[in-house]
Amino acid sequence: MNTTASASTSAARTAPQENGEPVRVGVLVPISRFLWDGEDPRDLIAFGRRAEALGLDSLWVNDSLASPRIEALTMLSALAAATERVTLGTAALLPVLRRPVQAANALASIDLLSAGRLVAAVGAGFPGRLGQPMHEVSEVPWPRRFTRLDETVALWRQLWTPGSPRSFHGELLRFDELPEPTLPHRPGGPRIWLGGATPRALERTGRLYDGWLPYPPEARDYASGIEHARQAAADAGRDPGELTPALFATVRLADDKAAGEDVLRRFTSASYGMALEQVSTIQAINTGTAEQIAAWLRRYVDAGARHIVIRIAALGLDDHRDQLARIARADFAAAVRQAVV
Repeated sequence: MNTTASASTSAARTAPQENGEPVRVGVLVPISRFLWDGEDPRDLIAFGRRAEALGLDSLWVNDSLASPRIEALTMLSALAAATERVTLGTAALLPVLRRPVQAANALASIDLLSAGRLVAAVGAGFPGRLGQPMHEVSEVPWPRRFTRLDETVALWRQLWTPGSPRSFHGELLRFDELPEPTLPHRPGGPRIWLGGATPRALERTGRLYDGWLPYPPEARDYASGIEHARQAAADAGRDPGELTPALFATVRLADDKAAGEDVLRRFTSASYGMALEQVSTIQAINTGTAEQIAAWLRRYVDAGARHIVIRIAALGLDDHRDQLARIARADFAAAVRQAVV
């Protein structure tokens, strides 16, 4: 597991910004039932309001059928009405769980209700219980899932662009007559990011998507990944500076390292049925004091990340609220925005 040494933030300088883009910090809303079971799920809306009031930049939800949860787009609809400033995003949305035209209208509706604050990070799912079974229950073939994802996103963008053709003919998705779509608030629709860090995912990010939301366990892998994606964008005739470099990171603020690791072990077991040591080899995940975690995340900022999506490792909604309060007391988001000295 990653560890960091304590680093002074008082001497830190302002992070360099790429194309004038500031470092932004957001938090995942804990919509999985095991994280709020026994409490009023409507308190998740209050959690989102509190995060906005504390100065965080964005609120995110994940997406799955592998465990009970508040449905992702339903949660974002509620947050659209309850917040005013923060970006609302999916981290990540699995389009395969929804019919593509219906999903386009749902996303456009959330963008309208939030006055253009939506970002849709998407993924194609993983092998094993967190991927293929969800395709089966959605009655969607598992083979060629990446082609299906790319075509779904292309279809959304076509539907969101006024005056586009009323037909769509891809390799897998084919529609001879499309209905008149719901147009989003933002011209052309929400920005769409891609998760994943394989060479093929990086190439597709550069060619087809607006941003990158991975969770590599090492900052050096992040640096090489975003360079690869930007080169792919340039090779496709796109502006590499238009790609938003984001990071999904799981953190537990704790003064006692052993206590923090104990929560991480229980959290990863409940989330994935996997040991912490195994998850740590594939995900950015860490525990420590607010200063230590901020210093660790600033390594990714120094590697190019400009939007940090924090998943709080907590057990229960009360624990999430306590962690959110600790983040506020430490002015954690401001510390993450500072560059490594």
